[in-house]
Amino acid sequence: MGARTLDHGPVVLGATPDQHHGVNMRPGSDSFVTRSLLGSAARPPSLFATHVGKKYAMAISGAIFMLFVFLHMLGNLKLYLGPGEMNAYARWLRDVGEPAVPSEALLDVLNAVLVAALCVHVSAAYSLTRINRRARPEAYRSPRDYVAANFASRTMRWTGVIVGGFVVFHLLDLTWGTANPSFRPGDPYHNVVASFQRWPVAAVYVGANLALALHLYHGAWSLFQSLGWTPRWRRGFATVFAVLVAAGNISFPIAVLAGVIS
Repeated sequence: MGARTLDHGPVVLGATPDQHHGVNMRPGSDSFVTRSLLGSAARPPSLFATHVGKKYAMAISGAIFMLFVFLHMLGNLKLYLGPGEMNAYARWLRDVGEPAVPSEALLDVLNAVLVAALCVHVSAAYSLTRINRRARPEAYRSPRDYVAANFASRTMRWTGVIVGGFVVFHLLDLTWGTANPSFRPGDPYHNVVASFQRWPVAAVYVGANLALALHLYHGAWSLFQSLGWTPRWRRGFATVFAVLVAAGNISFPIAVLAGVIS
């Protein structure tokens, strides 16, 4: 008996599985590569590894930052109520949760959440940028007609870089005091006034918050689309949200320079 016939074709007795049906399954062969690719396709990638997953990550981490900057701006409005109110608010932020949790414990949790959201946001943005560049390896050879894309969307990368650099300076200036010669630990009202009395610093804060407004506008608008929800009022929401945050934050250095806050 040299061979026997089955319904699906001849099987050579003594042959290896790689030789059945005349298919070459040795490593390096086309059939081996095809089978490997099919096997890989059978294992679905993680959600974050997909384009949609990265969009979700951008939207969720962006929503965390939107909530934070809005609440941060609202809290800083206590500057207009004087040093007593502002400093009491700062102490409350450090001691909230006591005695159930140690002092500054919830503040540390908030900082950890913000750092994690930042890492996710930057990583997703970088990955999506690389995906878009691979989809179009060659630049446009003629001037682009920006119909759907507005100025805020076209400058998202640069406003993001500006805001990132501003956050570092803001921490050095008003949190750690390295960039503020008149810094007093535990006296945020004095620190803000002393910092904004320097007009170059005030100008940096105004410019950075204008960049933040552009970033927030497009981020708030695209947030809904990334999550698969496109209400008609999303553009209005994005406009109002960005304007409120920018107006509140920009008012602080202007009020200090004008002598309203002193």
